[in-house]
Amino acid sequence: MRLLLTNDDGIGAPGLLALEAELGVLGHTTTVAPEVEQSAKSHALTLYEPLRLNPSGERRWSVTGTPADCVYLGLNHILAQDPPDLVVAGINDWANLGDDVFYSGTVAAAREAALHGFLGMAVSIHREGRSRDLHWQTAAAVARVVALRLLKKKVPPGCLLNVNVPNIPLSELRGIRSTRLGRRVYARNVDVRLDPRGREYCWIGGPFLEFADMVGSDGAAVLEDFASVTPMQLDCTSYDASDWSDWTQLGFNGLDGKLKDG
Repeated sequence: MRLLLTNDDGIGAPGLLALEAELGVLGHTTTVAPEVEQSAKSHALTLYEPLRLNPSGERRWSVTGTPADCVYLGLNHILAQDPPDLVVAGINDWANLGDDVFYSGTVAAAREAALHGFLGMAVSIHREGRSRDLHWQTAAAVARVVALRLLKKKVPPGCLLNVNVPNIPLSELRGIRSTRLGRRVYARNVDVRLDPRGREYCWIGGPFLEFADMVGSDGAAVLEDFASVTPMQLDCTSYDASDWSDWTQLGFNGLDGKLKDG
């Protein structure tokens, strides 16, 4: 088995080291990860400045870019002649539940793999408060089990998995649930300040407030001491939305530049 590993917390993050140790027993691992933390960079690619790859141990490289950059380089450069069976991103030291997936660099790395036609999986720890006492081994063990199952399963093209594991000892984990994305509500804070020259600057983002839309969700699973496995897909079309075809019936009057009903 050949695995490409990455994260958004940086090449030296303990979650990545735990993942390397656990998945290394499955086969051949290659790590391509950001040089510095790239949390909440979502699916950004670096297109207007060069990317540098620096060796960081045996089959390990750090990249001066985002998690998506790392996967792109891993698949199309470092492993171009020896493609992986699976791309795994993590272990993120915060959860990526519900709304988090739109901002997460960890999830974006798995999505980038799917865009290139590879199996992708993101793994994160859900912890309460700001505790630094994290049970990496629990999340790593779940990652190994899910990786083995994923490689044996016929997965539709364009799919990826988002895995979240509660921050508890492995002996207390109740199992693994297949879940859907719920909602995760945050305060929408803007902290406005002035620099020494009187110019305004801002810090954005507020604390987590609550979970919503809980039934069958990823958030419900981790709160009940289950690991959650949420299948996601590249196709973002809202097939269940109401019929919007009336919008396509709008005609354009080229003489006066106004839209009119067709």
